[in-house]
Order: sequence, then structure tokens, then C-alpha cells
Amino acid sequence: MWTRRRLLHRSLAIGGAFAAGGAAGDLLNAGSRPALAAQVEPEVNDDGLYTQPWFLQTFLDLGEDLAEAAAGGKRLAVIWEQKGCPYCKEMHLVNFADPVINDYVRENFEVLQLNIHGLRETTDLDGEVLDERSMARRWAIRFTPTVHFFPEDPASTAGLTGIEAEVARMPGYFKPPHFLAMFRFVREKAYEEEDFRSFLRRQPAT
Repeated sequence: MWTRRRLLHRSLAIGGAFAAGGAAGDLLNAGSRPALAAQVEPEVNDDGLYTQPWFLQTFLDLGEDLAEAAAGGKRLAVIWEQKGCPYCKEMHLVNFADPVINDYVRENFEVLQLNIHGLRETTDLDGEVLDERSMARRWAIRFTPTVHFFPEDPASTAGLTGIEAEVARMPGYFKPPHFLAMFRFVREKAYEEEDFRSFLRRQPAT
């Protein structure tokens, strides 16, 4: 079924193919995305935020994005950032530049980036429509980067706001080992049995 998000992805992919010429054509002919570790270089978007080329580009309807992630066997993560944030930059240039982290996140999560000062219209899980900066206040974002993680089952979020529905939150910049551990904490649903600190204590020393 063609959802609005898939149509948007399709139009962006086609536009990118014409812009990039033969290289994009090779990717399209391959019938699948490129090798995961091959895309670790961040870009800078129109808001001045560092971003990854594989981040979601959607109509910012969180309920729809959550359902699409679940349909693809992935979890939804929302990353809040802002222009000039040094820790956001480090997250992109250090954490996401690590092929192990990059591969794990891309394989298991759909990631949506929002701007704490942004003006784009965003629809919360409960249907409330707000601009990004108002949504940031609603979700009690205090600093950047902040990452929200959402339930595996979209039905469990019915009538809830994003902050009410989240199963875990990464409040600020985490160094690469802890950053990856947080994504594993969510993917493995360890939050159902323990908190993140307990999960970390059980991880092998690196």
C-alpha cells in the first residue's frame, strides 16, 4: 500500500537520482539501498542541522511514522537537535560515523529528526498539530540532542502524547558505547524489565 510517507520517499529518491546522475542510477538498478556502512557522512540541512542522508523524510505525522516503522519491523526514534549545538555535531561526526553504530541504528530503527526551534507543522501521536518548537515544549525537551524512543506496538499509543507514550529517552549526548547501548536497550525491550543503568552494568567491558 502506498502511504503518504512512501510517496514522499519515492519522489525524493527519484529527484535524487536525476540530480546525482549515474551513481544514483546504479543504486536504483541494484533494487535496494546501498551497503549500510557506506553512508556515514552527515550533511547540513536547510535549518543548519547536521543530519544523516538516511533519516526519515515524512509529513511529520508521528502516528503514521510509528505505524510505518512497525510495519517494517523497526522501532521509531525521534531526535531533537538545534543549530549550533556542539553535542549534536559530535553525535553525527563521532557516533554515527562509527560503522557499527550506523549499521545497528539503520537496521533496527527509523529515525526522525526534529528542530527544537523549528516551525514545521508536526502531528503528535494523539492528533494534536503543533509546530516543532511547540511540540518540543509539550514533550519537555530541555536540551539537545534528546532522543525519544517509542513502543513497538502503535496501538498501545492510542490517545497518548509523545511524552506519555515514550518507552525510553536519551537526555543529551552519550558517548559512543553508551549511545549504542541505549539503542540496544530499546531494541531488545530491556526497559520492560530494568532501567538503563542496570542494563549498562550487565554489558561486557570494552
